[in-house]
Amino acid sequence: MSDKGSISQPLDAKGADSASGGPSFSLADRIARVVWQVAWLVLARWTPPPFHGWRAMVLRMFGAKLGDGCRVHASVRIWLPANLELGDNVLIGPGAILYNQGRIAIDSDAVVSQRAHLCASTHDVSDSNFQLVLRPIKLGPKSWVAAEAFVGPGVTMGEGAVLAARGALFDDAESWSIYRGNPAAKLKPRVLRADEA
Repeated sequence: MSDKGSISQPLDAKGADSASGGPSFSLADRIARVVWQVAWLVLARWTPPPFHGWRAMVLRMFGAKLGDGCRVHASVRIWLPANLELGDNVLIGPGAILYNQGRIAIDSDAVVSQRAHLCASTHDVSDSNFQLVLRPIKLGPKSWVAAEAFVGPGVTMGEGAVLAARGALFDDAESWSIYRGNPAAKLKPRVLRADEA
């Protein structure tokens, strides 16, 4: 599954000589990312935890689509805001990495906990030039990626799905199911208490 909706598209690895250290993206893309990284460092990286509204504004300035009430912590690392879409009340915890060369979309009321890692790209291992391939990630509403877990390229987590701490998810996760381990496997259904359903 390629990600044609991404703002930046990778260069042809053969023409760019990526396998020998050449760039994966155009010079304009790389400059835009440097500007973004400096802006986040200057405008947001130092801000105290309650300044979620300010950090959301900075992300929107650089093309991110954020719903209401999003909480993105200052220590979060986002590769490119323009490839990020968050629904309402999404929480991205401290130290989380959103490596969104491909698009990452996170639906409302989802949580990405501290130091979790979402990676929306990979390389074509059958290509001698090691072509970069973008593969979008989608987290459904009320899903949860727990602390230090990894969500791999092209993964979709259904509504209410949970990836337990330090799990590594490489295949889609069913709605209202709990996954754990590396590689993550379905453990059991996620059942809400009757008074909260």
